[in-house]
This record gives sequence, C-alpha cells and structure tokens, in this order.
Amino acid sequence: MNTVSGERLRYAWTAPAAARSADAANGPLSTDTPSGTRAASWPLWVVLTLFWIYVTLSNVLYTRSLSLALDPHDVNHYFSDWDVRVLQHLFLYPILVGAIWASLRVGWKPLWRAVPLQLLLAIAFASLAMPSIRIAGELFATHEPPDNVMSGHKGILNDWIASTTSFLLTYGFALALTTGLQLYQRYRDSELKLTTLERAWCGARLEALRMQLSPHTLFNLLHAIRGQIGWDPTAAQSMIVQLGDLLRRLLDAGGRDFCRLTEEMQFVHLYLELQQQRFADRLRLALPEAAQMPAVWVPSLILQPLVENAVVHGLAGHTGVVTICIEVSSTADCLVLTVRNTTGGNPSEHCDGIGLRNVRERLAVHFGEQAQLQSGPSATHEWLTTLRMPPIHEGP
Repeated sequence: MNTVSGERLRYAWTAPAAARSADAANGPLSTDTPSGTRAASWPLWVVLTLFWIYVTLSNVLYTRSLSLALDPHDVNHYFSDWDVRVLQHLFLYPILVGAIWASLRVGWKPLWRAVPLQLLLAIAFASLAMPSIRIAGELFATHEPPDNVMSGHKGILNDWIASTTSFLLTYGFALALTTGLQLYQRYRDSELKLTTLERAWCGARLEALRMQLSPHTLFNLLHAIRGQIGWDPTAAQSMIVQLGDLLRRLLDAGGRDFCRLTEEMQFVHLYLELQQQRFADRLRLALPEAAQMPAVWVPSLILQPLVENAVVHGLAGHTGVVTICIEVSSTADCLVLTVRNTTGGNPSEHCDGIGLRNVRERLAVHFGEQAQLQSGPSATHEWLTTLRMPPIHEGP
C-alpha cells in the first residue's frame, strides 16, 4: 500500500489495545477483571521467572567453583550441595512473587509511606533465605552439612547476615527489573491510547468538515435552481432531477474519507452541468477524460469547493464568458490537481472563503505537511488553484 494511505490506516488495529490501556492506567496488577489482570501481568511473571532461573544457576555455579577453589578435594564441605541450593531457590520463588506483587501494589508514592514498606518487603524476603536453605538441607538428610553451618550460634548469625545481604541485593535487582517492565507497559499502553484518541479526533473533525461542506453546496445549488423557476420551469425541473442524483452522490461521498479520482471527477462533472444549465451562454467547461486520469484515490469532495469557487468568482463582476478548466497530472510521489477559470474585474479581490479553508483543513488532517493548496491570480488573467498531495494507489 502507498505510504500515505498506510499511515492513514495503521491505527485501525489499536482500538483493542487502547481498551486494555484504560485498565492498565493504574498499573498492570490493578485491573478490574481477572482476564485483564492476566493479560497485563503475565510478561512480568515470565521475566521474573527467567530472572530467578538465572539467579539459581549462577548461585549454584558460583558456590561450586568457590568450593573447589578453597577445597580442591571437596572434603570440608564449605557450602551446601547444588541440589540443596536449587531447592532453596524453589522455596524462595513463591515468596519472591508475593513480595514483588505486594511491592508493585504499594508503588512509590508518597515516598514517606512507600519507602519504609518497600524496605520491609525486601528485608522480609531476604531474611528467609537462610531458613529456607536449612530446611532444604534437612530434607536432603543424606548430605553432610557444610562445616560453617555447624560452627555454633555465632557462625549461624554470620551466615544469616551474609545470606540476607546477598538476597537483599538479588531482590533489589528483581524489583528494578519488574518495575522497569511495568513502566514500559504503561508507556506503551498510553501511546496506544493516544493514537486511538488521535484517530477518533481526526475522524470527528473530518465528519464535521464534511457536514459543513454539504449544506453549503446544497444551499448554492438550490439558489441556482430558484433563479431558473421564474423564467424557465422546464430547465428548473431538469435541474431538480439532476440535483437528486447529485445529492445521492454527495451523501455517498460524504460518508467516506477517500474515493477514486474518477468518481470525484464524475461528481464535479455533474455539479458543473447543473451550473451550465443555469448559465448556458456564459459557462464553458474543459474537463479531462476518464481514460486520461491516473488510477489513484483522493479525499472525497476535495475538488468540489474548488470548482464551486471557480463558478461563483469567475462569473462575478462581469457578463462575459467564463471557461473553467480542470487538469490532472501525476508523478511517482505527487498528484497535482489544477482548477483554472477566466475572470473579470480584479482577480486580487478574491479571498479564502469557507470552501478553501475546508480543503486546507482536510488536507492537513489527511496528509499533514505533505499536501498543499495554492490559490491566486495568474499572469494570463486567470484564477489558478493548484492542489498537490501524495498519490494513493490503493484505497482504504
């Protein structure tokens, strides 16, 4: 798909994610529904589980290598065996999950209340490391206890302090990891929610612009038909039939953001035919053939205000013949639509009205700075309006 059309449509998938972001606004663990909680929190627990597996393996390998360094023959048993340490970490894992869950629920605001609670959770978890390894050692009764465990109350206290300090740092790394992931999830959900709100805002703005354009066009056409009723009722009846066809096309185009360029030109041709019936001796048209137009999509009703201005301002101020010419050209990265009309009087008196403002706003919503509209007098005593936009080769 063309880059611009892809940019316009890439937000369509964000609505479900943005709906989740409303639940995630208070944190991934504070959703209203159980399914929302699982969907928001499972990445945290996957990351936490992988982290704890890494901690277990590194602890086992480090103590084993240190034990062999101190006692190459492995006689004195300075450290517990690997299976005891694995069981210790299995005991500590649900405690770690509970502590992290409580920590994320507590949060960090206000600091005077959150910091003591966070420290209490960290110390409570780390202080259970020593009892858990002693329980694991009791379960594996066939293993000879390490010498430092049998060194009296003083040795047990030293082991408890060392174990608590080590696991306090481990808990800190786990909390930092999960908190960082939680903040990333909140940032991602807020971005999805923002893009969804922007998309809804753009849609509402475009709808307002189209509703603004349709009554304006209808009013001008009814005014044109009113001028025919008094002196040419037959022509007025024919114009009413054409107006019905035009209104059907107007309603259809008004409900879409984009339409094919050929469809847009058909609508313009129908509108100009209505005006030509009113000003049969004063209005000449030069429109491109359908076969000459590129197969691209344009914002719906984007040309109608331009040709309406050409009719109104071209006929104003004089009684001569007005020629309205529409030209279309396209390159790989630019579509150019040109509306030119001969004019009488002073062309510099023309000013931007509701039609041109509407077109500029719609171009800004659809394309941003990639599209532009220029309108002004030319050197050949014509009024020239040029619209440039990126070509969209595949419609929405």
